[in-house]
This record gives sequence, structure tokens and C-alpha cells, in this order.
Amino acid sequence: MNAHDLKVPAGTAVAAPLPDILPDVPPRRGVFGFLRRYPTIAIGGFLLFAMVFVAVFAPLLFTVDPTSISTRTRTREPSSLYWFGTDMLGRDIYSRVLYGARVSLIVGFSVAILASVAGLIIGLVSGFIRAADSVIMRVMDGIMSIPSILLAIALMALTRGSVGNVILAITIAEIPRVARLVRGVVLSLREQPYVDAAVAAGTRTPMIIVKHILPNTLAPLIVQATYICASAMITEAILSFIGAGTPPIIPSWGNIMAEGRALWQVKFYIVLFPAIFLSITVLAVNLLGDGLRDALDPRMAKEV
Repeated sequence: MNAHDLKVPAGTAVAAPLPDILPDVPPRRGVFGFLRRYPTIAIGGFLLFAMVFVAVFAPLLFTVDPTSISTRTRTREPSSLYWFGTDMLGRDIYSRVLYGARVSLIVGFSVAILASVAGLIIGLVSGFIRAADSVIMRVMDGIMSIPSILLAIALMALTRGSVGNVILAITIAEIPRVARLVRGVVLSLREQPYVDAAVAAGTRTPMIIVKHILPNTLAPLIVQATYICASAMITEAILSFIGAGTPPIIPSWGNIMAEGRALWQVKFYIVLFPAIFLSITVLAVNLLGDGLRDALDPRMAKEV
């Protein structure tokens, strides 16, 4: 008997028939859904995590002491004992590259954090307090008129070579870019109706900045911080390459490449391996920054 042949008494409520096609399943939410929506964040985050893992566990991963000098093992080819070969002083390049990751990541992360914090404070003050804007921005324009690498070289020439001085020199060169970015965001936010309403209600300026201005500057600031991190690692490598960065006793990708440039044509691996690690790390940070830009921009982000 067919269901349509059944007689239904009058006045009995009949349920609506089920649709033939089920509605679309909403997209996956959570961390995995977010990473599927933004694959550049997944790829960049994975590569960066791998480099951080290498840097943290370098003492467990290296095969030979990176500072050990041996004239009997000079310029050895890559082998099962010396995976990346040895340099002109017989030092193991593989171990030195692992420890060099520590210097580059420490410099990159430190400069990104310090420059972001200092630039955020300067940008907030300059963008919201009109009386201070002109003076602060002229100082920032003066610093930005000097190429960052030249400014870093000049600052390093006044101090002795160390990781701390490298971080300080690069941070000073990067602060104006963050300050101008934050200032531009604040200038557009302070004209919004909710800010005018807060001012009319008698809210104090520091409270307006903290409650209404600061939260809206964090998204572009985070994206800018990733680019500063990548730029800082390249600048540190350049400074070390020309002898104005970390001292040779501290392994860094820049001074490893500098020590191998004289033998580049015959022992190219001395320069090749640290260059590959530097390129992968910078690529990872840039991919992460591009993904965060797409995810945090309300005009480009879609529901995950």
C-alpha cells in the first residue's frame, strides 16, 4: 500500500514533506577550519614552528661543537660525519647553522616586539593629541629619511658588536614605520561617531585611547610586526655579513656566509646552507604575515 493512498481524517495536522535535497552543511569551524580557509597561515606557521624547534633544540641536534676548530678537518665536503661540510677553520657548518637559527629568531622576534610597542605608543600619542603630532612626526620623518640598513650600520659603528646592540640598532630603524602606520589608523578612528560620543560624555583621553582606539589598531599592527620580523632577520644577516653585526665567535647565518664567500666558487656549500635556512625562515614569516592580513582584514575575511 502506498503512503499516498492512506486517508487522513479531517482536521488532522499533517507534517510537511521532507525536502529532497538537504541544506548545505555549514563550513567547518575551529582551528582546522581556519587553517583550511587560510592555507598561507598553515604553511608559514608550520615552517616557522620547524625553525623555532631547530633553534630551541639545537644542543640536542648538533653533531659537533660549533666552535670547535680543527686544522685537520678544514673545508671538508658534506659527509656522514659533517652533514653540511666544514669551513676554513674546520668548524662543522651543520652545527653552526643550527645555532645560527637562535640568533636570527631572537633578533627577529625581539625587534618585532620592541618596535611594535614603541611605535604603538608614539603613534597613539601622535594621532590623538594634535599638539604633539607635528613635532613627533617630523622626528619620525627624519629617521625614515635614512635607509634602515645605513642607520643600523651607523648605530653599530658607535657600539661594540653584540646581539643586544644589533637588536637595538634595528629597532630604532623600524620604529618610525610602525608609528606612521598606527598614526594613520588613529587619525581615521578619532573622527568616528563613537569617539565623538565618548568625548561629549566627558570620558578622559587615556580611557578613550585604551577602550576605543587601541583595540582597532591591533590587527594592522600584528601584520606589520610579521614583516618587521622578516626584515630584521635579513638586516641582521647583512650586518653580520659585512662584519658590523654579531661577533664571529657567535654563530649566525650572516657571518657564516661571510666566512665562506672567499671560497664560494670551489666550496659553495659553506654559503649555500645558511642561505637556504635564512630564505626559508623569511619566507615562513612573510607567508604568515600575508595570511594574517587576509584573515584580519574585514573587507577580505569571510566566515570560516
